[in-house]
Amino acid sequence: MTPAAEGPTTGRIEGGRHILPLRIYYEDTDAQGIVYYANWLRFLERGRTELLRMIGLEHSALRAASGIHWVVRRCTIDYLRPARLDETIDIVTGCGEMRGASLDMIQEARRGEELLVRAELLVACISASGRPARLPLQARNALKEVAIARESPRSRHIRI
Repeated sequence: MTPAAEGPTTGRIEGGRHILPLRIYYEDTDAQGIVYYANWLRFLERGRTELLRMIGLEHSALRAASGIHWVVRRCTIDYLRPARLDETIDIVTGCGEMRGASLDMIQEARRGEELLVRAELLVACISASGRPARLPLQARNALKEVAIARESPRSRHIRI
């Protein structure tokens, strides 16, 4: 038995992308044993959260240090192939263009080399009052570890 002290995985950074392995549980699926479409958003959120944790930008710490909250302003998602009960998948996350108070994130769900889901997100930084807030320099520098060095990820041709 694995000791509880080891805790859940935060994933890993490999090839300039954050990779979070996940298993598909019964609760994630519909009556056919296929991942329910809305659950993909939860999986993607876990990928972004664990990426931030790994690079020292945990939600709670960033909020405490600078009053910054991360919010998803826009999400475009393509469901390409299903995932099924008991399979393992990887949530792959990369960071695109960073602007003053927002950044693009590109995420994929993969089963091995097979692309299952692709999402492009616009993530904004806001203050406690809900107003736009500048992306802190610490966050900007840390996110460079998973930055996509090509043109703006708003282009549909960019892959991570």
